[in-house]
Amino acid sequence: MQKINLRDLYPDVYKTDVFVDVAEEVLAAIQGQQQADAAYERRKFRHKAHYSLNRGDGIENDALARPLTPEEVLEQKQLREELYAALMQLPAIQARRIYARFYLGMTVAEIARIEGADRRRVWDSIRRGLKKLAELLALEK
Repeated sequence: MQKINLRDLYPDVYKTDVFVDVAEEVLAAIQGQQQADAAYERRKFRHKAHYSLNRGDGIENDALARPLTPEEVLEQKQLREELYAALMQLPAIQARRIYARFYLGMTVAEIARIEGADRRRVWDSIRRGLKKLAELLALEK
Protein backbone atom coordinates (compact mmCIF):
# COMPACT_ATOMS: atom_id res chain seq x y z
CA MET A 1 0.00 0.00 0.00
CA GLN A 2 1.17 3.49 -0.88
CA LYS A 3 0.11 6.82 0.57
CA ILE A 4 -1.09 9.55 -1.78
CA ASN A 5 -2.10 13.10 -1.02
CA LEU A 6 -5.56 13.87 -2.37
CA ARG A 7 -4.72 17.56 -2.32
CA ASP A 8 -2.15 16.95 -5.08
CA LEU A 9 -4.72 15.15 -7.23
CA TYR A 10 -7.72 17.38 -6.52
CA PRO A 11 -6.49 20.85 -5.52
CA ASP A 12 -9.90 22.44 -6.14
CA VAL A 13 -11.65 20.07 -3.73
CA TYR A 14 -9.07 19.49 -1.01
CA LYS A 15 -7.64 22.65 0.54
CA THR A 16 -5.62 20.77 3.17
CA ASP A 17 -3.47 17.65 2.97
CA VAL A 18 -5.47 14.42 3.07
CA PHE A 19 -3.42 11.23 2.87
CA VAL A 20 -5.00 7.96 1.78
CA ASP A 21 -3.57 4.46 1.42
CA VAL A 22 -4.08 3.01 -2.06
CA ALA A 23 -3.19 -0.29 -3.66
CA GLU A 24 -0.24 -0.54 -6.04
CA GLU A 25 -2.59 -1.02 -9.02
CA VAL A 26 -4.47 2.18 -8.21
CA LEU A 27 -1.24 4.11 -7.82
CA ALA A 28 0.01 2.75 -11.16
CA ALA A 29 -3.26 3.80 -12.83
CA ILE A 30 -3.03 7.31 -11.35
CA GLN A 31 0.60 7.69 -12.44
CA GLY A 32 -0.22 6.37 -15.91
CA GLN A 33 -3.01 8.91 -16.30
CA GLN A 34 -0.74 11.72 -15.09
CA GLN A 35 1.86 10.71 -17.67
CA ALA A 36 -0.78 10.59 -20.42
CA ASP A 37 -2.05 14.04 -19.42
CA ALA A 38 1.48 15.45 -19.43
CA ALA A 39 2.12 13.95 -22.88
CA TYR A 40 -1.12 15.47 -24.12
CA GLU A 41 -0.13 18.91 -22.82
CA ARG A 42 3.32 18.61 -24.45
CA ARG A 43 1.71 17.62 -27.75
CA LYS A 44 -0.69 20.54 -27.52
CA PHE A 45 2.18 22.95 -26.84
CA ARG A 46 4.44 21.44 -29.50
CA HIS A 47 1.78 21.95 -32.16
CA LYS A 48 1.10 25.47 -30.89
CA ALA A 49 -2.52 24.54 -30.31
CA HIS A 50 -2.55 26.57 -27.13
CA TYR A 51 -3.44 29.81 -28.85
CA SER A 52 -5.36 29.13 -32.08
CA LEU A 53 -8.07 26.55 -32.63
CA ASN A 54 -9.95 28.24 -35.45
CA ARG A 55 -7.69 27.56 -38.40
CA GLY A 56 -9.60 26.27 -41.39
CA ASP A 57 -7.56 23.15 -42.15
CA GLY A 58 -8.11 21.62 -38.70
CA ILE A 59 -4.45 21.11 -37.82
CA GLU A 60 -4.92 22.48 -34.32
CA ASN A 61 -8.02 20.41 -33.70
CA ASP A 62 -6.17 17.26 -34.76
CA ALA A 63 -3.40 18.08 -32.33
CA LEU A 64 -5.90 18.32 -29.50
CA ALA A 65 -7.86 15.19 -30.38
CA ARG A 66 -6.86 12.17 -28.39
CA PRO A 67 -6.59 9.02 -30.48
CA LEU A 68 -9.44 6.59 -30.05
CA THR A 69 -8.81 3.35 -28.24
CA PRO A 70 -9.44 0.11 -30.15
CA GLU A 71 -12.54 -0.46 -28.03
CA GLU A 72 -13.92 2.96 -28.98
CA VAL A 73 -13.22 2.32 -32.66
CA LEU A 74 -15.04 -1.01 -32.50
CA GLU A 75 -17.94 0.51 -30.60
CA GLN A 76 -18.33 3.30 -33.17
CA LYS A 77 -18.22 0.79 -36.02
CA GLN A 78 -20.91 -1.35 -34.39
CA LEU A 79 -23.06 1.71 -33.76
CA ARG A 80 -22.75 2.77 -37.42
CA GLU A 81 -23.71 -0.74 -38.54
CA GLU A 82 -26.76 -0.77 -36.24
CA LEU A 83 -27.80 2.67 -37.47
CA TYR A 84 -27.38 1.67 -41.12
CA ALA A 85 -29.40 -1.53 -40.59
CA ALA A 86 -32.17 0.46 -38.90
CA LEU A 87 -32.08 3.06 -41.68
CA MET A 88 -32.58 0.30 -44.27
CA GLN A 89 -35.76 -0.81 -42.46
CA LEU A 90 -37.40 2.56 -43.13
CA PRO A 91 -39.45 3.24 -46.25
CA ALA A 92 -37.21 4.21 -49.16
CA ILE A 93 -38.34 7.85 -49.26
CA GLN A 94 -37.70 8.41 -45.56
CA ALA A 95 -34.33 6.64 -45.72
CA ARG A 96 -33.27 8.72 -48.74
CA ARG A 97 -34.33 11.98 -47.11
CA ILE A 98 -32.63 11.19 -43.79
CA TYR A 99 -29.47 10.17 -45.64
CA ALA A 100 -29.50 13.41 -47.64
CA ARG A 101 -30.17 15.54 -44.57
CA PHE A 102 -27.70 14.04 -42.10
CA TYR A 103 -25.07 12.24 -44.15
CA LEU A 104 -24.84 14.62 -47.10
CA GLY A 105 -25.60 17.75 -45.04
CA MET A 106 -28.34 19.04 -47.34
CA THR A 107 -31.02 21.37 -46.01
CA VAL A 108 -34.69 20.44 -46.04
CA ALA A 109 -35.30 23.13 -48.67
CA GLU A 110 -32.63 21.64 -50.95
CA ILE A 111 -34.08 18.15 -50.61
CA ALA A 112 -37.58 19.46 -51.35
CA ARG A 113 -36.35 21.37 -54.40
CA ILE A 114 -34.50 18.34 -55.80
CA GLU A 115 -37.46 16.01 -55.24
CA GLY A 116 -40.02 18.55 -56.37
CA ALA A 117 -41.90 18.15 -53.09
CA ASP A 118 -43.25 20.55 -50.51
CA ARG A 119 -40.69 21.55 -47.88
CA ARG A 120 -43.13 20.85 -45.04
CA ARG A 121 -43.81 17.32 -46.31
CA VAL A 122 -40.08 16.60 -46.52
CA TRP A 123 -39.59 17.90 -42.98
CA ASP A 124 -42.48 15.77 -41.66
CA SER A 125 -41.11 12.73 -43.46
CA ILE A 126 -37.68 13.21 -41.91
CA ARG A 127 -39.19 13.75 -38.46
CA ARG A 128 -41.31 10.57 -38.71
CA GLY A 129 -38.31 8.64 -39.99
CA LEU A 130 -36.15 9.78 -37.08
CA LYS A 131 -38.87 8.78 -34.64
CA LYS A 132 -39.08 5.34 -36.26
CA LEU A 133 -35.27 5.04 -36.16
CA ALA A 134 -35.30 5.81 -32.45
CA GLU A 135 -37.89 3.08 -31.90
CA LEU A 136 -35.93 0.56 -33.96
CA LEU A 137 -32.68 1.30 -32.16
CA ALA A 138 -34.39 1.14 -28.75
CA LEU A 139 -35.73 -2.34 -29.59
CA GLU A 140 -32.22 -3.61 -30.35
CA LYS A 141 -30.92 -2.66 -26.91
